[in-house]
Amino acid sequence: MVATRFMELRRRRALMVTLMLVTIALPAGFLAVRLVLHAVAPSTYGPAGGYDVYVSLTAGVMYVFGFIVAATLGCTAGSVDLTDGMFRHLVITGRSRVALYLARIPAGLAIIWSLVAVGFAIVCVVCALSAPTQLNYQGVAVPAGMSEPALQKWAGAHADEVICNFPYNGPIAAAVNCGPGPGGVVVGPGGTGPSAQTTQQLAAMIARQAYPDYARQFVSPSISLMVKTGLWLELEATVGFIVGLGLGSLLGQRTVAVVLMIVLEIILTPIVERAQIPHMGNLQRGIVGVATGQLEPGQLPLALAGGGHDFRITESTTTAVLVIVSWLVVWTALGTWRMATRDA
Repeated sequence: MVATRFMELRRRRALMVTLMLVTIALPAGFLAVRLVLHAVAPSTYGPAGGYDVYVSLTAGVMYVFGFIVAATLGCTAGSVDLTDGMFRHLVITGRSRVALYLARIPAGLAIIWSLVAVGFAIVCVVCALSAPTQLNYQGVAVPAGMSEPALQKWAGAHADEVICNFPYNGPIAAAVNCGPGPGGVVVGPGGTGPSAQTTQQLAAMIARQAYPDYARQFVSPSISLMVKTGLWLELEATVGFIVGLGLGSLLGQRTVAVVLMIVLEIILTPIVERAQIPHMGNLQRGIVGVATGQLEPGQLPLALAGGGHDFRITESTTTAVLVIVSWLVVWTALGTWRMATRDA
């Protein structure tokens, strides 16, 4: 029965092509363009991969579009028998309606998991193998993965670049040449001429202050981060498919169900995550998008933007897991109930 449901979805060529375009062709095309540009003009266009490209594609693109394509597939699977006029024929065969509904879950997940996995694998390979050789931190090419003493030693050897570009809250007690033009020379209370020893000490101090932020920067994604991100994206796709399946079965049509799922992901979830509504915190935590956002790997930027600030409502990992499981169980129950009680 599962194989039959799987083949029914696979035969919908327009849907399959659309899903592949969004989950595979979109990130692959973007990376292919970057590879070509870097090969043609490496001095103008940076490497195609790297940590920054990785987090932009995963947290910014695949997270959102993975949910949407999974929801589209789920809404289609939940309503296909009605829209194609096949529901009556399935009922006549005497098969259990509950079994017919539940068979769609592994069939649909096999499709969406495979598509997300292929698209994500392409991103991982390119971002790992085509990563830059040096870290660009605050506009300065810095070796990656240094310890705090190593960064301070490196800063002493590149004092001008560190003092002129690294963030620093404190007095500057040296004269440093930061380039031509007005304000190109940063002069502190130490006098008019630069002292090599003073400049190196100041650069080391600035490096020590900047180290916590530097330590969070990477040239390429680590294997552990890629594994965690892959599981997180597959979880998001699973939620999108199962909720979409239940909603499609409940409404009996695909279009309205897909629109509602897009509204949930793109409009409702970001608003609920940002808003601080008095006495409504528990209701906000009950939105599945807020819960999946809480499970995001820590080395990724916040999904659905946020300007670098953690604006999310606080929620424990246990609560987030319970919310996700509740959504999966409730929407599966609703979809099963609607199919079992629908008139043939």
